[in-house]
Amino acid sequence: MSAGRPGQPRRLLAEYVGTLLLVTVVVGSGVMAATLAPGDAGLRLLANSVATMLALAVIILILGPVSGAHLNPVVTFADWWLHRRDPDSRTLAEAAGYVGAQMLGAISGAVLANLMFGLPAVSWSATARAAPHLWLGEAVATGGLVLVVFALVRTHRTHYAPAAVGAYIGAAYWFTSSTSFANPAVTVGRSFTDTFAGISPASVPGFLAVQIVGAAAGLGLVAVLYPRPRVVTGGTAAIEPVPLRSRS
Repeated sequence: MSAGRPGQPRRLLAEYVGTLLLVTVVVGSGVMAATLAPGDAGLRLLANSVATMLALAVIILILGPVSGAHLNPVVTFADWWLHRRDPDSRTLAEAAGYVGAQMLGAISGAVLANLMFGLPAVSWSATARAAPHLWLGEAVATGGLVLVVFALVRTHRTHYAPAAVGAYIGAAYWFTSSTSFANPAVTVGRSFTDTFAGISPASVPGFLAVQIVGAAAGLGLVAVLYPRPRVVTGGTAAIEPVPLRSRS
């Protein structure tokens, strides 16, 4: 472990709490928007997207120093894959621990939001989101997110991550047909609520599959646009900047 790097229990707690808060905001703001603007789908989506965008930026800002604030299995596994040969990188087991914490956090967040609004703790969503155009939109949303995150990582600009990631997700609510879930943990969590933000359990596998495809495409773009440095005689990097680990 690097000097000053938080221990694994603290990092797992941060990923759990961060993902819980994210899903609570997504689901809770969706319920509030549906209550206040029942006849205006555009206004409901606007309220939901703005709340998510702002909350995501804050969550990354406060939890980034602890765990990197991945909050997303595709970001965690992309981080592991890109840095798997680095001497101080996360192990695959550590990455799997992150994903477990994120999944539990997402489910807990949906349950918490349901309870806050007087709904059953678990109410399986009846909102079907299974169509090719939605899968395409979700692949684009996830690939774009991976590109945004690791472009910042590989250009030493992770201090912009709260604003950039929040802005991207807020925009992707509107320019993708799927309204940009872009997160397997959030997708699973949103199946636990039959509200504005829900997704039926039957639609979840399709979304998870295309999120993986989109993440792989995003990784490919990162590798092409921001290649790792080549070391030449004397140990000088021929390509800059040197990649950093994801927001850790």
